[in-house]
Amino acid sequence: MKKLILITCVLLTQCLLSQTEEQSIRQTLKKYIDGSTGGQPKLLEEAFHPDLNLYYVKNNKVNTWSGKAYITDTKEGQPTGEKGTILSVDYTNDAAVAKVEIASPGKTPYIDYFMLLKAEGKWTIIHKMFTKKTN
Repeated sequence: MKKLILITCVLLTQCLLSQTEEQSIRQTLKKYIDGSTGGQPKLLEEAFHPDLNLYYVKNNKVNTWSGKAYITDTKEGQPTGEKGTILSVDYTNDAAVAKVEIASPGKTPYIDYFMLLKAEGKWTIIHKMFTKKTN
């Protein structure tokens, strides 16, 4: 009986920790979404690692956009009218990947793929790739 109680406690603790980690990752992604779509560059600074780059394909070539330039291009107090939705989160220990859709009325949505790491108790977006969604 003691073993059963111990096993139950261990499993319950693992479930609670998993929910907490995923919630923390989602909070970081929400900072990105709110910062990007809501014209709040300070939230982007909180979510992004200082060396973050964004990667995308244009004219069949991989292009890089610095995270610093992305933050600078986000105008304080000027929402874009877009809506962000977290589609998936997967993590192991201190590494995570996530998928987010950014949609604007009447336009083709973008799909963002993120790599995140947890250091010093905080989840941080270290890389972002994006593409237009196709049906």
